[in-house]
Amino acid sequence: MSSLAFELENEAATVAFGLRLAKVLDAPTTLYLYGELGAGKTTLSRGIIQSLGHKGAVKSPTYTLVEPYELEGMEVYHFDLYRLSDPEELEFMGIRDYFSPTSLCLVEWPDRGEGLLPAADVKLELVYQGENRKVTLTAESEKGERILQSL
Repeated sequence: MSSLAFELENEAATVAFGLRLAKVLDAPTTLYLYGELGAGKTTLSRGIIQSLGHKGAVKSPTYTLVEPYELEGMEVYHFDLYRLSDPEELEFMGIRDYFSPTSLCLVEWPDRGEGLLPAADVKLELVYQGENRKVTLTAESEKGERILQSL
């Protein structure tokens, strides 16, 4: 599978990259976001969600596990599994219902839900590079390949 990498010099650049990425996303799509605490996963998610039409704040769903957004033509579900103590908790919240033909799912800390989450179309890894961030996107499906080719 192919990969692309981009330098993000600050928070504004991270949001702008989310805006750019949102332009090539449609439902159904699943994105996995990897990176240390503070690497920019939620900031990137904010750019995507706001670009798709959400007007309010985009907060990290660290304590609620998922934040739903009903947007024009699709549902967007922003997951943060950092505080998940057992992947089985996802069964109790009906995790499978979120991954529908009309949903875009952004999953932070996907490794904590391993075995219960559907496969990603694109994996995004955010890493620190000095003062900047680097985001690497890796296609994990045919749809993921199309997304990368469109960027």
